[in-house]
Amino acid sequence: MDNYTLIPSPKTPRLYFNAQNGDFEISGRSIPENSIEFYKPLLEWLDEYEKKPQPETKLHVNLEYFNTSSSKCLVEILRKLEKVNEHHNVKVFWHYEEEDEDMMESGEDFKKILKLPIELVVVKGGG
Repeated sequence: MDNYTLIPSPKTPRLYFNAQNGDFEISGRSIPENSIEFYKPLLEWLDEYEKKPQPETKLHVNLEYFNTSSSKCLVEILRKLEKVNEHHNVKVFWHYEEEDEDMMESGEDFKKILKLPIELVVVKGGG
């Protein structure tokens, strides 16, 4: 299975999903014109990954900002990883800057609604 990677733009995040080692990353800003269209190929890729996942999958979410429609897509991504987590180890690392309470709260919200181990990771703000 090929990896799924996408180079970031000012409106879309870097997507790095390595099928060989189970290291996944979503980073940057997620405010695409059409979130559903933007994330659809990744969701389809995850359907394939779910069939033959690595024994351990780690997703690092390191977003500085995402809009509401991206939030719905993130839930979809995490729901797919929930399924993987039924038989394999999945860990989500939710990175947020120390002073970014919105991002911290988003991570906590995802923790509440999903049956996934989500670890909140504080990134020290640049200064």
